[in-house]
Amino acid sequence: MRNTAVKNALGLLAWLAACFAAAAVGSLASIGSGSFYSELARPVWAPPAWLFAPAWTVLYLLMGIAAWMVWKEKGWRIAGGALALFIIQLPVNALWTWLFFSWRLGAVSFVEILGLLVLIIFTMLAFWRERPVAGILMVPYVAWVTYATALTYAVWRLNPALLG
Repeated sequence: MRNTAVKNALGLLAWLAACFAAAAVGSLASIGSGSFYSELARPVWAPPAWLFAPAWTVLYLLMGIAAWMVWKEKGWRIAGGALALFIIQLPVNALWTWLFFSWRLGAVSFVEILGLLVLIIFTMLAFWRERPVAGILMVPYVAWVTYATALTYAVWRLNPALLG
């Protein structure tokens, strides 16, 4: 029983570490992005810059818990496809920040976030099939990235000189 509790706790830490590692890679691209973000013409429905860090912290936490729940309940043998989708979307998530803030590629970042959104939806559905609560925990991530997709498009179109 103790070995199972330790294994589960270490598993949770590993899934959270994977999520926050992706966050760290993405955040490297956003160092100093506050001034760039404030320079951009944004739609009136764009959030203030300070909201991104707390929102993403909650999302990465929920994502890690969702992946852990699927792993704990079904394991790699049964839920390997769902877990693989989850792992694949993590670097795609981190890449968007580099494309948009560091490399300032508006069109490419928009196409990339569309792909990310599709991956997240497939992951959410796969998690739902394995453990419905895990699928529900992915809903805020889908909602935020849907919003971020619309925001990426709007900001790109409003800033052709800054975002190519």
